[in-house]
Amino acid sequence: MLCAVVFFTCIDSSAKWLSLAGMPVLQIVFARYFGHFVYATLIYMPQEGLSAFRSRAPFKQLLRSTFLFGSTVCNFFALQSLPITVTTTIMFAGPIVVTLLAIPILGEKVGLRRIAAVCTGFVGVLVVMQPWGAEFHPAMMYSLAALVIASMYFIMTRMLAGVETNATQQVWSAGLASVVLAPFAASVWVWPEGGTEWLVMFLIGGFGMTGHILVTIAHRWADASILAPMVYSQIFLAAIAGIVVFATWPTIWTLGGGLIIIGSGLYIWHRERQKAGALRKTTRVP
Repeated sequence: MLCAVVFFTCIDSSAKWLSLAGMPVLQIVFARYFGHFVYATLIYMPQEGLSAFRSRAPFKQLLRSTFLFGSTVCNFFALQSLPITVTTTIMFAGPIVVTLLAIPILGEKVGLRRIAAVCTGFVGVLVVMQPWGAEFHPAMMYSLAALVIASMYFIMTRMLAGVETNATQQVWSAGLASVVLAPFAASVWVWPEGGTEWLVMFLIGGFGMTGHILVTIAHRWADASILAPMVYSQIFLAAIAGIVVFATWPTIWTLGGGLIIIGSGLYIWHRERQKAGALRKTTRVP
């Protein structure tokens, strides 16, 4: 799971680097998903053939795929103007938004303590964004949109758990994004000027595919309750990438807000783990 987080950080770093090099955002998103689709097809087609393209729940898969690449588009637009640490920290509020959305969509019951954790998490988001001060940037609205859309993606992933194979989810999410984005990317296409730009454009799709495969392997070997906190290591990786690649240091507001968001997210994770443990005890056959 930690290796997957490294690759996800590489996606954001590559996207910001290509954007600063003058490549349009829609072209970067297309490169990310088309590369992912090509690599996934080369891996899964020899194993599963055309069955990798057959979905048992095509409408839900369509929604899931749309939410995934929609979130990526918003996130990459945000990365044009914001430090990678800021976009990463705002996205950490994902479990908080998922907790809220799961109430009306999945019918889950959430207690007062988790509601309090959700409110605390949003305070952390406000600390990072600082809508009251000069540090606020309009591009943060792209990050908020990416956060909400990504949370819908996670909700759909929960709904498809045990329904779709990993191959189908990989091929559909990358393939649909490639088809939808192709005409938009073609209309703004800028040919890379040097070998480094070409290399990064080809690698970004590989980063995405490898990260998702590693997440799948991790969940095969360990419970989600064990893996969930590992995602928060990305704040440190994003800070390192920001310093090394972009010479940008995280602000005290980003770090402070990030700690609040992480704390509330870990509490929600702890409560869900307790709830799952209690459920296992009550359903255990004597």
